[in-house]
Amino acid sequence: MTNLTQVAVVGAGNMGGGMLTRLCGLGWSVAVYDIDPQVQSQAVAMGAVACGSALEAARMLAPDGVLMVVVVDAAQTEAVLWGEGGAGPVLKPGQSVMLCPTLGPATVQSQAERLALMGIDFIDAPMSGGPVRAQQGTMSLMVACSDAVWQRSQKLLTALSQQVFRVGTRAGDGARTKLVNNLLAAVNLVGAAEAMALAERLGLDPAATLSVIEASSGQSWIGSDRMRRALAGDFEPRAHVTLLAKDTGLAVQAADDVAFDPPLGRLARDLFAQALGQGWADLDDAALLKLIRQR
Repeated sequence: MTNLTQVAVVGAGNMGGGMLTRLCGLGWSVAVYDIDPQVQSQAVAMGAVACGSALEAARMLAPDGVLMVVVVDAAQTEAVLWGEGGAGPVLKPGQSVMLCPTLGPATVQSQAERLALMGIDFIDAPMSGGPVRAQQGTMSLMVACSDAVWQRSQKLLTALSQQVFRVGTRAGDGARTKLVNNLLAAVNLVGAAEAMALAERLGLDPAATLSVIEASSGQSWIGSDRMRRALAGDFEPRAHVTLLAKDTGLAVQAADDVAFDPPLGRLARDLFAQALGQGWADLDDAALLKLIRQR
C-alpha cells in the first residue's frame, strides 16, 4: 500500500506542529490529526496527510510505524488512545506509540503496560525547548524505552532532534526526567521574575539589568526568554501558564511519592496556582512578572 506513512502525529499545536514541520521538511510522510481544524489545515500546508480522527491516523501507519501523541495532559492522552475514535484499538504489533506530553510517571507506566498487552511498543519521550526549537530540531527529547525499540527508532529520533537523551529503559523515566527539568525551569522563572520586579522597585532599568544578568552568574535560559517578552509587555502565549502550573503540580506529587520535600518547588507550584487564580491561564508564563509585581 503506497498510502501508508511511517509517522502519525496526533496533536499538531505548538510542539506537535513544530515536530511535524521538521519531519515534513526532511521528506518524511506524516499523517496528522488535530481537533482544531485550523491547526490541522496548517499541518496539511506543511505537507502532512489529514485524518479525521486518531483512529484514522493510526490506520495510516506502516507495519513498523510510530504514532506520536503530542497533546497536553493525561486526559487528552487517554482520549487519543482509548476514547471514541481513539487509536489504540487499531494499532498492531510491530508498531510503536511515542508519548510526548508531560505526564505523571504512573500514567506513563499504565499506558505502556496497556499497550504491551497488545504487543505495541512504547517510547516514553517528553520534550522541552519550545516550538521554534522543535521545528529547528534543537529541542531536548528525554527517551526511555527498551534496547530494541531504541535501536529501531534511531532514524526518527535523530530526525526530530540533535538533542536526544536516553534516560533509561523503564517506562516513566522520561516523565520523571521531564518533571525534574520543568520544576527547575519553574523555579528559575519565578526567580527571574522576582529579580526583575526588585530591579524596578530599586529604580533600575530592568532591561539593562537583565542584560547584566544574561552575562553574569544569574543567567538562565527561561529567565532571559520570558523576561525579555514580559518587560516589553508581550504576554501572547508561546507556553501557557497552565502548562507549568500542571507540571509543577505533577513534579511536587512525584516528590511526595518518594517522601522528598522540595520547598522551592512547592513555592513555584503555589505561585503558578495564584497566576491561574488571576485568570491568566491562557497568557504566556512570562505573566509571572505581573504576579510578582503585585506582591
